[in-house]
Amino acid sequence: MTEFIKTPGWLDWYTGPSKPQFQLPQGAVDAHCHVFGPSDVFPYSPERKYTPCDASKAQLFALRDHLGFDRNIIVQATCHGADNRALVDALTHSGGKARGVGTVKRSVTDQELQSLHDAGVRGVRFNFVKRLVDFTPKDELMEIAARIAHWGWHVVIYFEAVDLPELWDFFTKLPTTVVVDHMGRPDVSKPVDGPEFELFIKFMREHPNVWSKVTCPERLTVTGPAALNGERHAYHDVIPFAKRLVDTFSDRVIWGTDWPHPNLKDHMPDDGLLVDFIPHIATTHELQQKLLVTNPRRLYWPEEK
Repeated sequence: MTEFIKTPGWLDWYTGPSKPQFQLPQGAVDAHCHVFGPSDVFPYSPERKYTPCDASKAQLFALRDHLGFDRNIIVQATCHGADNRALVDALTHSGGKARGVGTVKRSVTDQELQSLHDAGVRGVRFNFVKRLVDFTPKDELMEIAARIAHWGWHVVIYFEAVDLPELWDFFTKLPTTVVVDHMGRPDVSKPVDGPEFELFIKFMREHPNVWSKVTCPERLTVTGPAALNGERHAYHDVIPFAKRLVDTFSDRVIWGTDWPHPNLKDHMPDDGLLVDFIPHIATTHELQQKLLVTNPRRLYWPEEK
């Protein structure tokens, strides 16, 4: 059996999250999280660019209950490549409380896609962050997108803000709903009304099939997790970006923890504190209901209308 050694400097997820002060609405969905391994059961991909700590389905579901969420959307981690077995295992054991986003290659068969669908997969992820994955040809990705449209799935795209101009034409030709990870990773040291983020706003405004996850303040922050004036909430520099998306596109935003927070370099967040970030970006009960309940259920459980 292969022994997997964590990437040097890897930050393990925080095992003692606080209880959020913000009470989540009934039926809330953590719409972006992962499982890693356990590696002795679900080995990491030979092509991976990092080796994480293990983060099991049982630990994820315990966090779900502790924070007050009802359901999870589990996104295939790049360290597992296109081997979706850990994801499928988590979905199968979720008691119907999880749906998933997988990773597939051009060689995937219709039978394999149907099996993923039966397990609860409702989308595929295309990763354009060069430090995390090797480049997949766009014609292959477009072929996959056309095939998964048959099942009513969507495409999740992960990219960095500076790369949006060169990816624009490809993204706007995708034949499905498109969900952007982490607001397209804006540089929050730049103005919220500056040209870089305005391009992302234009992308969503001109393409009503595009949604955004208003996630990962811990990944985007420059100022860090420190609260101001003794207040519990943190990541103040990210709030204007996320709030603008929630206010402008309230029917096309979702939120998630990103547990267990892969590839962070400077600090590991308290997931309870992340939940307390929510009311600062979705400032009314109506917006909170859309962000946490209505929107993710419409996308992942459309049969529950």
